[in-house]
Amino acid sequence: MRRTSRAAAGFIAAVGVVSLVACSDNGGAGTGSGGNASNYPNQNITFVVPFSAGGPTDTVTRMIAEPMGKKLGAQIVVQNVEGAGGTVGAGEVARADPDGYTVLMHHIGMSTAPALYANLDYKPLEDFEMIGLVTEVPMTVVARKDFPPATFQDLVAYVKANADKVTLANAGIGAASHLCGLLFQSAAGVKLQEVPYQGTGPALTDLVGGQVDFMCDQTTNTSGQITAGKVKAYAVTTPERVKSLPDVPTTTESGMPNLQVSVWHGLYVPKGTPQEVVQKLSEALKVALADQAVIDQMAKLGTAPVPATDATPEAHRAHLDEQLKTWAKIISDAGVKAS
Repeated sequence: MRRTSRAAAGFIAAVGVVSLVACSDNGGAGTGSGGNASNYPNQNITFVVPFSAGGPTDTVTRMIAEPMGKKLGAQIVVQNVEGAGGTVGAGEVARADPDGYTVLMHHIGMSTAPALYANLDYKPLEDFEMIGLVTEVPMTVVARKDFPPATFQDLVAYVKANADKVTLANAGIGAASHLCGLLFQSAAGVKLQEVPYQGTGPALTDLVGGQVDFMCDQTTNTSGQITAGKVKAYAVTTPERVKSLPDVPTTTESGMPNLQVSVWHGLYVPKGTPQEVVQKLSEALKVALADQAVIDQMAKLGTAPVPATDATPEAHRAHLDEQLKTWAKIISDAGVKAS
């Protein structure tokens, strides 16, 4: 990765307030034995998550898998396929049989990968059918519990004074935590030592263990650790406070209004999947997002299901198209590339 201070300044100037597209990735080839669309489904369905087990995308996927499976009348198996900011899993799903038995859950990575990776082997809008958006997840700025700064303002001052010593964890290039970290550094006017992990699960584990200093991560991953007092929370990256974390101030309250990031997740299947199958999956998604148990679980983690009107292929495709254009400019201005 390469960055310059001028590029960083351009990055924050260009971004303002950004919503991130989230969709979970891939995992394995299709079965190739799914039968015709009218009989769908007649076997297990694999939901591929392109990030580690226990991370925020994995958590959201497992929340909706059971109620979707009940609606469809089939068991949904979650498979984690990690690597290269979610592109390994997404690529596998793009190449899977278009029969509806291999489904991708992905997040921001679907909209940032084309700008980050020069030789990406799939095209988000051309190689997938969209099922629908799932949820928008706020992010939090958190640190090891014994990190010296007491407030967000203290954090900014501390990292500026100790830039050569502070470590900033993320889930890898292109991950939501990585981009949020870039925004923080740009807004603070500082370059920190970044520590990339293969997913937010292991990154947060090391943060709790004190091996790294701080990170920016989704509430689905951090809320439990925050309420348990295992990490120190400085701010949420939303215009208003998160109901499940009422004592955590917003970045706007804390003097950094441009650091506003929310992460969208969505479901995909390979291009060419029969429209009847796409619609069955989309209807099952709507049912899952209206399930009270899912709503309650998401609320505890600081998020909520999208409206039913957004859990559609049409809304999903329109949002992804807009986000691809937005992030292409932001990442180009920042001078960031994945090796």
